[in-house]
Amino acid sequence: MATIAIVGAGPGLGFSIAKVFGAHGYDVALIARNRSRLDQLVGWLGELEIAAAGYQADIMDRASLVQAFKDIAAGQGPVDVLEFSPAPRGPQAGMVLAGPLDVSVANVQPHIDFYVHGAITATGQVLPDMIERGTGTLLFTTGLSSVVPSPAMGNVGIAGAALRNWVLNLHDSLAGKGVYAAHVPLSLSADEADPETVAPHYWDLHTRGEGAEHLLSGDVLRSAPRTEEA
Repeated sequence: MATIAIVGAGPGLGFSIAKVFGAHGYDVALIARNRSRLDQLVGWLGELEIAAAGYQADIMDRASLVQAFKDIAAGQGPVDVLEFSPAPRGPQAGMVLAGPLDVSVANVQPHIDFYVHGAITATGQVLPDMIERGTGTLLFTTGLSSVVPSPAMGNVGIAGAALRNWVLNLHDSLAGKGVYAAHVPLSLSADEADPETVAPHYWDLHTRGEGAEHLLSGDVLRSAPRTEEA
């Protein structure tokens, strides 16, 4: 049975992606800080007859993230798809927004730790095995400020752009190894950001396995054809 691991799983996009992949026969491994939320999501997926398990970890605590992937390997086997889309929920030390004139080392570093170090840590737990098997998918979700500068996201954009740079290079470096990596920046207005509409495109990206970057905008969601079967 193939397994998708979703880092930063929540009741929005992460849950919708879990439903899409689960409907295609995947086991689901959910990683998040909040145990009660994980239990709720696993219960909801169980009602849909989707096999799922929750693993509590804090992205800012890299040892707990590493342990989560060890537990996934022991309980559900190797990860075939990694989807990384964490977003700060609730208070987290240092996770504040700063404009360009207010950017400092102190308010940039937590975002680097969260997005860049988190992604590198998660990927490091699954990529060696993917390369050895010659198959796997790595999808990294960010906001539009990773691609288009946004003054309001002066410090967050630095971290997002760094993650984007690494993923694009990772995509190129994995050519010919059977492993696909892509950056998925979201550019959606409030009325376009329906997780149920966005999530099927992640299945499309996984099954096509083409392109280093896929901007998901309202226009893309409305016009792009979707793959119905793997």
